[in-house]
Amino acid sequence: MTTIAVVTAGLSQPSSTRLLADKLAAAVSVALPDVKIEVIELRDLAVDVTKNMLTGFPSPALRTAIDTVTTADGLIAVTPVFTASYSGLFKSFFDVLDQKALDGKPVLIGATGGTERHSLVLDFALRPLFAYLRAEPVATAVYAASSDWASPGDLDKRASRAGRELASRLSSEGTAVAPDSGFVPFEQLLRAGE
Repeated sequence: MTTIAVVTAGLSQPSSTRLLADKLAAAVSVALPDVKIEVIELRDLAVDVTKNMLTGFPSPALRTAIDTVTTADGLIAVTPVFTASYSGLFKSFFDVLDQKALDGKPVLIGATGGTERHSLVLDFALRPLFAYLRAEPVATAVYAASSDWASPGDLDKRASRAGRELASRLSSEGTAVAPDSGFVPFEQLLRAGE
């Protein structure tokens, strides 16, 4: 069974960050029905992450979260935007991972913020972080501003597209991905040209 770790760095409960993470996970589940989703709320691990950064030793709960992320087939990572970048808690969690732990792992990235002005955080903060960790972010990243939640039609479309892209990367042949209007997995386009 394919497993996806969902790392969400929202600080409140409920949080728009967790809502976006759930929306992205649901989009992958629609496109790749036989998938196991494991959610990691970094809010619950904040003290453990800090202690690990100071001592170099993870608590049992943090070790479980790290193992979940490193052994998953794919990753969904969502952070709130603070001061035009990802949150410190989000960055601290990825700082405690071994530098090669995400090597080649497909990642769907997302972020939430108050206004659309912060959407560039996806390309100027999150993509470089995951490039450094040698992960492989899918083409579509999803940013959700407060206004997106009032009428989520466009947000749903972006989440669906990103979910299909991650599902396609996780599917060995690209054929298990549920079709949607206009979306054709890249592998299918290649086969059609043969």
